[in-house]
Amino acid sequence: MSTAPLGLPVVHVVDDEAPVREALAWLLRTRRLLAEPHASAEAFEAMLDASGDAILGAPGCVLLDMRMPGGMSGLQLFERLVERRVLPVLPVIFLTGHGDVPTAVAAIQRGAFDFVEKPFSDNALVDRIERALAASRAALEARRERKLLQRRLAELTEREREVMQLVVDGRPNKLIADALAISVRTVEVHRARVFEKMGVKSAVELANVLRHIG
Repeated sequence: MSTAPLGLPVVHVVDDEAPVREALAWLLRTRRLLAEPHASAEAFEAMLDASGDAILGAPGCVLLDMRMPGGMSGLQLFERLVERRVLPVLPVIFLTGHGDVPTAVAAIQRGAFDFVEKPFSDNALVDRIERALAASRAALEARRERKLLQRRLAELTEREREVMQLVVDGRPNKLIADALAISVRTVEVHRARVFEKMGVKSAVELANVLRHIG
C-alpha cells in the first residue's frame, strides 16, 4: 500500500453570488480550510478541464449551490461530475433552499455526499465539509491502493496468471499441476511468486485482492 502523503484538502465553493462565496471562503479560512471560489458551474468545469487529473490527486469536496439562474444549474453540474466519475474522490455537498430538499435527496441517491438547507448553521456546514473531506481521503487511498495492485497484477507472467486463477478457484497444487501439465514443484514455485508479487500470504487474501481490483 502507498504511504505517500496526500496534498492539502481544498473546498471548492461554486455559487453565482459573490457575497455568498466570500462569506463561505471567510468561514472556511477561520476553520483553517482552503477555499477555492468559482462564480459559476461553467467556471468550475473549466477549471476541472484545465487541471486534468491533478485536482483528483488531493482530498477535496465541492460546496455547490443547487440553483444558479442564468447558466448551468448546480444539479446539472452534479450530473456532469457523475459522468466524469470524479465522485467519490470529490464529494458534492449541495446548498439548497427549502423547496429543493426532495431534489437534493434524489441527488444523494445518485451519489451526492450530503446537502445543507439554507439558512444553515456554520458549525453544521463545517461538520459536513470535514466529513466529506475525510471521505475524499479514504476514496483517494482506496484508488491509490487499487492502482498499486493493478500494477502488481500486470507484472505476473502468463503462467503465473494461470496458476493464480486456479489457486483462487480453490484447487490444490496436484490438480493445478494436472490441469496445466506441469510438475507440482513448478506449481509451488509459481504460487510462491504470485503471492510475493501480489503481496499476499494466502489464497483467501489473494481472492480478496482480486475482488478489490475488480
